[in-house]
Amino acid sequence: MNALQEEMKRQLSNLNPKMIRRYLHDIIDWDARLISILGARGVGKTTLLLQHIQETGDVEHSLFVFADNIYFTTHTLLDLAGAFYRNGGKYLYIDEIHKYPNWSTEIKNIYDSYPTLKVVYTGSSILDLEKGGADLSRRKLQYHMYGLSFREFVELKYGQQIRVHSLQDLIAGHIDWPYQSLQPLPVFAEYLRYGYYPYFTDGHLENHLYGSVLQTLEVDIPTFAQMNVGTIRKLKTLLGIIAASVPFKPNMHGIARDLGMSRNDISNLFYYLEKAGMIAQLRQSTEGIALLGKVDKVYLNNTNLMYLLASDKIEIGNVRETFFLSATQVTEHVLASTISDFQIGEYTFEVGGKKKGKKQLAEATRGIVVRDDIEYYSPDIVPLFAFGLLY
Repeated sequence: MNALQEEMKRQLSNLNPKMIRRYLHDIIDWDARLISILGARGVGKTTLLLQHIQETGDVEHSLFVFADNIYFTTHTLLDLAGAFYRNGGKYLYIDEIHKYPNWSTEIKNIYDSYPTLKVVYTGSSILDLEKGGADLSRRKLQYHMYGLSFREFVELKYGQQIRVHSLQDLIAGHIDWPYQSLQPLPVFAEYLRYGYYPYFTDGHLENHLYGSVLQTLEVDIPTFAQMNVGTIRKLKTLLGIIAASVPFKPNMHGIARDLGMSRNDISNLFYYLEKAGMIAQLRQSTEGIALLGKVDKVYLNNTNLMYLLASDKIEIGNVRETFFLSATQVTEHVLASTISDFQIGEYTFEVGGKKKGKKQLAEATRGIVVRDDIEYYSPDIVPLFAFGLLY
């Protein structure tokens, strides 16, 4: 126990003092008894927990542990929780819970055994698909963490604090950008290349990101789906196919034939990649039940992945669409438009360059042109970078 507490203090002392307070921190109800924070590798979940411990100032009654700590070779999570509780512990933070076998059963037992102990755990976003083990749905509050928004990137790199905007703010032209001190377009170009993952501040982004992608493909997804080596190889091939041709119009029968798998198995691979934060699937609406809708296009999850996995085939139109979907899907329900690019509620969005017109929006109830390479709003024309201010 003492060794774990010393390790937590070491982690706290190593926190980057320049790291900003993330958007999700103020959304989480930290008073809840059981909190789940899921997200893709590298988006900042560990830092979020450590920042919260530091901000509360109650290190004495807190314990932060990695779920794959060597301590758990001879002890269980329940053992740890019991010892911590009996020594006056109040707040238990468990990072990377997916690395602990049968974690959901032990978390349930902790919840039921120690009603005054508050538990927060982080895990891979693939855990959103968890079907086995104990059902925690009625006990936990679950949150999903995404990478840095453009707004957060600007604050982290340039120290400029910008408020969170709503979609209605953008459509109405209420865009609060510090134009006098910072030109948005050069900074936006930086973000598209390397600003989504917080570890860009450490340098060597490409190595970090490539390592995260490999760990997701070789460890996270295969562990959850119990894949063999052959299927892992096909998973990598599939991501390569998608990266080379985004936005990708999926032909499940053709891909299944090429990879020697059933159509259902291919659909599962797409879903795993989506849940793990590697891709985003843009669906058509099906009688109001969008989650059951047919997949219209497949994108990489964010533009940083595009520059990593398809740097020799970058097409700026695809970068623009990928950014728009990546930025808006965090706060909005985004669907494929039958007449243009994207549909959010009553609004139809056409994404393009600075000369993009309204022709394709002629039949739209509320058509909005989203233009890259412009700095200012005009009626029904919104700068693309502004959608990075939504969270």
